[in-house]
Amino acid sequence: MHTQTSAGSVALHAPQAQEQPRWGWLVARGLGALAILAVGAIHLDQYYGPYSAIPTIGTLFVVNFVAATLIGIALLSPLERAAGRWGGAVVALVTAGGIALAGGSFVLLLISERTPLFGFQEPGYDPSAIALSRETEIAAVVLLSASLAARFATKAPKLRW
Repeated sequence: MHTQTSAGSVALHAPQAQEQPRWGWLVARGLGALAILAVGAIHLDQYYGPYSAIPTIGTLFVVNFVAATLIGIALLSPLERAAGRWGGAVVALVTAGGIALAGGSFVLLLISERTPLFGFQEPGYDPSAIALSRETEIAAVVLLSASLAARFATKAPKLRW
């Protein structure tokens, strides 16, 4: 961008950061939504395996799947437009819900591996599913946290979904 100074010389100015919408938060939100959906899918898959017969734990696996599906679909939808002026708050709440779901699942898995949880201690039925569960839960927490930070850390305009 060029501007003419009073002395007749041309001054160069770098474009302002606020002139270009930021989209990194949207990428992190989308990837975090996919990670949340994966968390739910893993729990549903394991429910139909050995966990359906375990009281309380089996039910919690289904609840995890339903909550992950609702949160994931909400994060992949245009919440800002649907919620109008409350769009930013709705996005923040749903994103925080995804972080809480994935983080809570991770912590409860760690607890159940070391001590009984609701009368059940994880015997390691499926080590690869447990590892995949941990990875997707961590990915969801990291991506959704990055999305929140990038979305609300600056006043620069953001692309809307």
